[in-house]
Amino acid sequence: MIYDVKADKEIYETILSFFKAGDSLEDAKKKAGRQFNLTTTPRTYHILLYAKEKYPGLAQEITAKNKLHQVRSLSGVVSVAVLTKNYPCPYKCAYCPKEKNIPQSYLKTEPAVARAKLVDFDPYKQVKGRLEVLELSGHEISKIELIILGGTFSAIPNSYRIWFVKRCFDAANSKTSKNLSDAQKLNEKSKNRIIGITIETRPDLIDEGEIKFLRRLGVTRVELGAQNYFDFILNKNNRGTNRAQLAKATKMLKNNAFKITYHLMLNLPGSNPLLDFWSARLFFIDSRFRPDQLKIYPLVVVRGSEVYKWYKAAKFSPYSQSTLIRLLADIKAYIPKYVRIIRVIRDIPSDYIEAGNKKSNLRQNVQAFMKEHNMKCKCIRCQEIKNGTIKNPVFKIKKYRSSGGREMFISIEGKDSHKVIGFLRLFLPKNSRPFFKSLKNAALIREIHTYGEAVGIDKNNFLKAQHHGYGSWLINEAQIIVKNGGYKKIAVIAGVGVRNYFRKQGYELKETYMVKNI
Repeated sequence: MIYDVKADKEIYETILSFFKAGDSLEDAKKKAGRQFNLTTTPRTYHILLYAKEKYPGLAQEITAKNKLHQVRSLSGVVSVAVLTKNYPCPYKCAYCPKEKNIPQSYLKTEPAVARAKLVDFDPYKQVKGRLEVLELSGHEISKIELIILGGTFSAIPNSYRIWFVKRCFDAANSKTSKNLSDAQKLNEKSKNRIIGITIETRPDLIDEGEIKFLRRLGVTRVELGAQNYFDFILNKNNRGTNRAQLAKATKMLKNNAFKITYHLMLNLPGSNPLLDFWSARLFFIDSRFRPDQLKIYPLVVVRGSEVYKWYKAAKFSPYSQSTLIRLLADIKAYIPKYVRIIRVIRDIPSDYIEAGNKKSNLRQNVQAFMKEHNMKCKCIRCQEIKNGTIKNPVFKIKKYRSSGGREMFISIEGKDSHKVIGFLRLFLPKNSRPFFKSLKNAALIREIHTYGEAVGIDKNNFLKAQHHGYGSWLINEAQIIVKNGGYKKIAVIAGVGVRNYFRKQGYELKETYMVKNI
């Protein structure tokens, strides 16, 4: 039997009875599933809705004991992933799977895709539903990082992109506005504010027009499909882009203050573990690149891709599990401290995978290997404070060259623990030609972030890291550096939902950036 949302309340009651008897919610769902011969069990969200209506006290107990995926709000914000509908992709990358009516490179049973498909990819319903789930699960949802998935965002018609983003703002505002500009203005004071928007695209589609359009939408971070440093490997996989285009896109984006994530793929046909390791290293040795974040996707063989055909013809074979774990450990041990490794695995359902990694806990396996071999990852994700506390916080500054300018990664860390409370990315361009007048001769704050469990806007909790002045501390330090460096002004690529925060710091809105004369 496949569970239906409108199924008999007996299923809900049975799950709740198991929970009251001492089972965890997940165990209660499994027991009920066996009892009713269910092939899928009710979503926790629907159980909480039912309990909230019938047994409010029990709903609170479920939320307290079963706070879902606490890590979702331990980085200071909640991430809400939404998918655009399927648009034809003009590219034919060898590793990319294709499914009917699903955005290219995605699969219908991936969690985010399944949620989007359930509401016919309606952006309003996707955002609204996700926020409801997170709130019912005990998370603070006032600060939202909107992540727009769906393949190559820059290849989608502008009219659809404007409508899509506008409806996401409408959902956060719980009100439908006349246009995108009105929705953004309303979100500046909304209960649930979109503090950043991320899109994914190809480096060869980044130009002046696209950058100006992305800022109109409110985009603050761009994920680029770098895949590999070596052009001959990209060519082997029909990528259709190259290292020079990636360098050019990175420079344009940084000169206009964007945060940048690279997607790296390990085990591509034509590569090997040594080349993959050097590919990752060279993106940080070569000053034309040096991204802020990484998403690492070890290649898996999936039906519907060109690589699948090569695998069936014995022309390609994926790495063994032990080789992959060692490779990821070596890469993590090398990555600089100013980088955040967001993930080391793509959440592809195992029934799609013909060959390659099927372990969903790959990151934990890599961490165990590193611990066993006295290896340490310095990346932000591994060093952020999460829900801990830090005594004696101190400033630390990491300086490096990037895209023709100077970068300063200013962090507040524990003096002895090295755990990160917050950081600021300050970019000092040199001979740059930004696409906005407001950025001319300006130093750029590309990112500022305070870690710890999310605390609501205008709220304080002395046990949490947020809202204790760390952000202001970082901004003041950046302003001192900028003034001493001879710059006349400083500009921030602030998300719509944090504009008022910067207004309180003396900044004013100019061409979608928050700007302050020094």
